[in-house]
This record gives sequence, C-alpha cells and structure tokens, in this order.
Amino acid sequence: MPEPRPAGDRAADRTPLDPPGDEAASAAQAGLGDAVQPGAGEVTATVIVNAPAARVFAALLDWERQSDWIPFTRVRLVAGDGGEGSSVEAVTQVGPAVLRDEMRVVKVDRPYEIRVVHYGKVLRGPGVMRCTPMDGDRTQVVWHEWFHLPAGAAGKVAWPVLWPGSKVSLIQALRRFARLVETGELP
Repeated sequence: MPEPRPAGDRAADRTPLDPPGDEAASAAQAGLGDAVQPGAGEVTATVIVNAPAARVFAALLDWERQSDWIPFTRVRLVAGDGGEGSSVEAVTQVGPAVLRDEMRVVKVDRPYEIRVVHYGKVLRGPGVMRCTPMDGDRTQVVWHEWFHLPAGAAGKVAWPVLWPGSKVSLIQALRRFARLVETGELP
C-alpha cells in the first residue's frame, strides 16, 4: 500500500502515465521550446525495488551512476548539482553509432518524482521517473518518456518497429538498477 501524500499535492493526483503539466510553462521559459510538449513516441517501464523510496530516489538522482545500469551509456552532469535546472548529458555508443541525449531537470519532488525534458537534436520530449513507496520497504519505479519522433512521417512509420526494442531496453535497465540498489551498490 502506497504511503499517503500531502493533500493538494498535484503530483499525487496524477497517474503514472499522465504527461507533464505545470512545469511545461517554466521549462519553455528556460529555452526548451517545443521539447516540453509530449511527443507521439511513448515508452514506459516499471520495476519493483526491494528498498525504501528515499534510497531508490537517491539512486535515480545520482545521474552519473546511471552509467552503471544503462547499457552502452555514459552519463554526466554538465551543469548544476543534479537538481532542478541542472543539465545532464547521456551518450550511448554501440560500435560506430553514437546517440547524444541532452536533458534538463525541470522538477524534483523528493522522494517521489524527477521530471526532465530531452532537448537534443534527435531525442526531444518530456520524461518522468516516479517512486511509489509500498509495504515492506519496497518501491515501485515507473519511468515514462514521451519522445518526439524524428524524421517526420518516416519516424511515425518506424516507431512501431523501434518501440518494442526501446521498451525492452528500458525494462532491462530498470531491472539492473533494482539489483544494484538491492545489493547496496547504489546509491
């Protein structure tokens, strides 16, 4: 059973699949443009971690340690302290293929939610990682992304082919994350 949230907390009223709302205006003012709007490419992954929400949240917010659980990816904090307003870069490389993901942290609601906006040339759109406390010091983690599909109509046609791989990769990354938190290797 989830821990009660403070009354009037809008984040507590959202379901895990609700796209970003209020923070879109403040993110747009920060120069992120249309990247704050949800794109047509949605992907969601969920995992249960056998650890308290505060510890799980701290591990998610340790941006550079994401390199330990996201395959082929190096993550670094470009600016800020990792909290709201910080810039993060994730570079994924498989052989000669390189994908650079630039994101800004637009909201941190400890220990429940981290919201980002991906604003790079290829990866654009909002994302959220949510921690929901459960009985027995367990935590449900939901990671949801709403990417703009690159290449216009071709991107929309390719998405049904790419989506299963994206979802599988995200699930595998979260499972590895859970193992590292549960064994005490993270945070």
